[in-house]
Amino acid sequence: MTTTDLRTEIKEFLSSRRARITPEQARLPAYGGNRRVKGLRREEVALLAGVSVDYYVRLERGSLAGTSDGVLDALASALQLDEAERDHLFHLARRSRTPNAPRRRRPAVTVRPTLQRVLDAITDAPAWICNGRYDVLAVNHLARALYSPVLADPRRPANTARFVYLDPEAASAFFVDYDRIARDVAGKLRMEAGRHPHDEGLIALVGELSTRSELFRQRWASQDVRLHRSGRKRLHHPVVGRLDLDVESMEMPAEPGLILNIYTAPAGTATADGLAVLASWAAGQEKQATEGRALG
Repeated sequence: MTTTDLRTEIKEFLSSRRARITPEQARLPAYGGNRRVKGLRREEVALLAGVSVDYYVRLERGSLAGTSDGVLDALASALQLDEAERDHLFHLARRSRTPNAPRRRRPAVTVRPTLQRVLDAITDAPAWICNGRYDVLAVNHLARALYSPVLADPRRPANTARFVYLDPEAASAFFVDYDRIARDVAGKLRMEAGRHPHDEGLIALVGELSTRSELFRQRWASQDVRLHRSGRKRLHHPVVGRLDLDVESMEMPAEPGLILNIYTAPAGTATADGLAVLASWAAGQEKQATEGRALG
């Protein structure tokens, strides 16, 4: 990414965050009934952040180089940024300070055998590992069965973002909260792009999704960012039906850029029963495949 691209990204991010906040939300008086700008004016953000108007204008034009962490914190507070947005702002600032940092980065596209054994040792819950651009790099027995619609893509590695945006009919049937999932996927990809702007695979993925999906273009243009977080995922599996799963997503310190995802359900719930049925179905599928290979 060039310096010009970075300045544009900073400008679009800050202006989009400013546009979503009303004076009432910022607890500022709204003088006059005819405001020509959506959201806060630049001078209002400057007031809230405790900086001069000229200084804030320079920031919003894309010049974050030399900006102190204290000013960034004040700016994040003035714009009411959430944790993901604040992290994104600091990533943009760090890139502004070190424009000549190493440009190449190749995220992992395979996992160590030890990690696959860790996944395989988790027998009662779907568990899988991905990188920041949603490549599915390793799965355990249950995750392979659970994510069978995603893994049906013959390309390797399978990619959840491609499934969500390039196969929307199948994805909306699989993800009960499809709109939220689509928003989160785009936000996490933008967060990843802020951290690793020279990831060639990520650049190619964003370009592919932008070219082939109008919905992705809209989500990407929103400038929203998301962190990988724990939460709830509601799926409709083609074999066992509705599953309401608790998700734990954990970055792996020993493997920078990789994320471990584990799906669970409380004992005694319909979803726990569904996972048990799914495990039985997966075992049957594996037995059939093994017998087929033996006959072949």
